[in-house]
Amino acid sequence: MAGKYSLVRIAAFLCLTPLSAACGQQVSNAASPAITAIDLTPNASGELSQEKMRQLFRIVADKDIQNSKLLRDYTYTEREVETRLDNKGRTKSTERRTFDILEIYGEPVERLTARDGRPLAEKDAAKEDEKIQKIIDKRRNETEDERRKREAREQKEREEGREFVRDVADAYNFTLIGTEKVNGRAAWVIDGEPRADFVPHAKDAKYLTKFRGRVWIDKEDLQLSKLDVECLDTISWGLFLARFHRGSRFMLEQTRVNGEVWLPLNVTAKVDARLALFKNVDVNIEQTYSDYKKFRTTTRIVGIGPEEKQ
Repeated sequence: MAGKYSLVRIAAFLCLTPLSAACGQQVSNAASPAITAIDLTPNASGELSQEKMRQLFRIVADKDIQNSKLLRDYTYTEREVETRLDNKGRTKSTERRTFDILEIYGEPVERLTARDGRPLAEKDAAKEDEKIQKIIDKRRNETEDERRKREAREQKEREEGREFVRDVADAYNFTLIGTEKVNGRAAWVIDGEPRADFVPHAKDAKYLTKFRGRVWIDKEDLQLSKLDVECLDTISWGLFLARFHRGSRFMLEQTRVNGEVWLPLNVTAKVDARLALFKNVDVNIEQTYSDYKKFRTTTRIVGIGPEEKQ
C-alpha cells in the first residue's frame, strides 16, 4: 500500500480500492463535497434502476476518496503471503513478509519487520531504519522549489485518481443480485458487466472494460465492503509491461474502523501474468491489514526514534 508496486497493488489500482490512492501519494485533508443521499428502495420486481445504481456507485466512489484521506491519520500492519506455482498449479515457493506502515511527512512508508515469521536480523533491520531515515532527511531538506513541484505533481495525481474512481459508475451495466451479510452487516450484492459503449475520462479507466466483478456495498454506510473482480482479457500495464492474463482474479474485503472510515482487511490475488521479458508468473498473493492505530496529526516523525511535536 505504500510505494511497493506488487501485483496486488497494481490490481488494486484497477479495481477501485483505497490502496490505489494510498500508493505513495500525499492526499489533501480538505473537505470533500457533500455526498447526496438517494432513494435505494427496489421497485416491485426487487430491482434498482441503472440510474440509481450508477448514483450509488458515484456515492461509493466519493466515500472511497474520503477513506483515502482518513487513512493518512493511521498507522497499521501489513502481512503478505506470496505463493508461486509451477505450470501444474503446484506450490514452488512461499514467502511471508510483515510490514509496519508509517506516516512520514504526509507520505505512507513501509518498514519490513519480519520475513517468514521471523523478525529481521539486526543488520537487515538497520537497513530498513536507514531507508526510513533517508526519506525523512529528503523531506526535511526539501527546497521551496522542490516542494512546489512535488505538490503540483501530487495534485495532478489526486485529480487523475478522482476521475478514475468516478469513471467506475459509467463503465458497467449493473445487476442487483440481492442482499447478504458481510461481517454481520447487511450489504447490497451487485454484479457489474463492462459496457461496450463506455468512453473513459481518466487516463487509466480504459482498463475497466477488461474486468467484470461482483461488489458488496454496505447498506447502512454505503461503503464498499467486499469486491471480487475477474480479468476478462490480457492487458499490459505500466513501464515494465506487466501483463495480466484472462482469468486473473482480485478480491478485497474492507472493515469499518473507529466508526469513521472503511479500510482494507484483506486483499487476495490469483494472478497469471508476464512481467516484461521474463517468463510467466503464476502466483497467489494474500495481504492482510491489522492494528490500525490513529495517531495525532499534531506530531510528525523527525528521525528514527521518538516523535516530536510540530
